[in-house]
Amino acid sequence: MTETPLPAIDIAREALKRANAKNLLLVTAESCTGGLLAATITEIAGCSSAFERGYVTYSNEAKMDCLGVPRAVLDAHGAVSEATARAMAEGALAHSRADASVAVTGIAGPDGGTPDKPVGLVHLAAARHGRPTLHRVERFPGDRAAVRAATARTAFAMLADILDD
Repeated sequence: MTETPLPAIDIAREALKRANAKNLLLVTAESCTGGLLAATITEIAGCSSAFERGYVTYSNEAKMDCLGVPRAVLDAHGAVSEATARAMAEGALAHSRADASVAVTGIAGPDGGTPDKPVGLVHLAAARHGRPTLHRVERFPGDRAAVRAATARTAFAMLADILDD
């Protein structure tokens, strides 16, 4: 029997609960989810107590302009990479009043994949002031909607984790 994963909103609710308990502000930095993380958080009543802002940085130019991702990182590693996800998470903190961030960049499909970076490849990072930045790489199966949904669930789980003491 396959276990059904929790909906992203339930995991987001847990992250908000942890942020509120510590009086911390949160920020999201999204590429492949195109605002899904921010939309999910803002579905939760009272989210303004912990959600500071969200960035949707779909293009490389937006990643550089809004988050300060260095062009050298994008040129050397590409938009879908550990280095870019980390730079997005850290940049979201640097360009906001938030205390913790989560960032996602990947290939949701159905097009855009390559042998080295297939559809479903997603890099996620979570950052918090005074802590090492967390990174995770996943290869989510399914269509575009499934990849985006799995990315959101994983991102919120990482955000909740980085809020633990």
